[in-house]
Amino acid sequence: MNNIFVYLEIEDGIVADVSLELLTKGRSLANQLKCKLEAIAIGSQLDGIGEQVFSFGVDVLTLADDKKLYPYTSLPHTAILVKLFKEEQPQIALMGATSIGRDLGPRVSSALFSGLTADCTSLEIGDHEDKKEGKVYKNLLYQIRPAFGGNIVATIVNPEQRPQMATVREGVMKKEIADKHYKGETKKLDVSKYVSSTDFVVNVIERHMEKSKLNIKASPIIISGGYGIGSRENFDLLFDFAHVIGAEVGASRAAVDAGFADHERQIGQTGVTVRPKLYIACGISGQIQHVAGMQESSMIIAINNDPNAPINAIADYVITGNVEEVIPKMIKYYKKNTK
Repeated sequence: MNNIFVYLEIEDGIVADVSLELLTKGRSLANQLKCKLEAIAIGSQLDGIGEQVFSFGVDVLTLADDKKLYPYTSLPHTAILVKLFKEEQPQIALMGATSIGRDLGPRVSSALFSGLTADCTSLEIGDHEDKKEGKVYKNLLYQIRPAFGGNIVATIVNPEQRPQMATVREGVMKKEIADKHYKGETKKLDVSKYVSSTDFVVNVIERHMEKSKLNIKASPIIISGGYGIGSRENFDLLFDFAHVIGAEVGASRAAVDAGFADHERQIGQTGVTVRPKLYIACGISGQIQHVAGMQESSMIIAINNDPNAPINAIADYVITGNVEEVIPKMIKYYKKNTK
């Protein structure tokens, strides 16, 4: 009762990174609230899930194991979560802001009249005072995310309804093992008591998934371009530089919208979140949507012809100048010093 639940996304028996990141955050929140961290896995052949998640501090792992529950379809997964949450009354429920989470989360929150905050960039515990009603609410989930096109950071609270639900994109939270020897409790649900036959009306006949050929998140060095690059042709400079130093190329939303780079390279609130050892921001002004996706990079170098660009405030090093002049020089001196 009143614990924290994390919905586990599972593909081919492997728990998704975004779920493990949420377990890490969930463990921290549970410690603050002095409650249990619970995980729910829905799918088929789930016997190996415990080995993957208990080390993240999961106190209770609930399994809904049935061959009809994999691959994911909306109705049965929704039915299980709705009934389980009605029984267990969690105070917080978290899931990834993935294609599955964005389908499942609103369905569950709507059925429970609980509300949901999507695409959070931070989750914290704090108090809230409703001055109009004269009430003070203790230990609420602060659901933090950029709002109004990224011009402000909004902190959203849900004082009355439960569970407090939020989705978080992959890469926003850190993934850290709490205790590799930790062992929690495993519960198995009787699926027939949670799902009706009509919930299986959709039958997946054929399923094809094409994995992305690009993995920006795994690159230790990222060279990212913004609208200030000026053209798709100028982006070739970034690819040349990336090839020389063994980096990957990213882009801001403005650069993608302008057609300078493909969407799969977009970094920020509506793209991917990265934490490279070195992030080189080229022609990027530093709007909050982009900063949300790269601010935890170990080192940030900003190259911009505007000395007052917002990106400079978070950069470790700032180079003021035109990208088309600075990058060729960096390539030249890098090659010279690595001979």
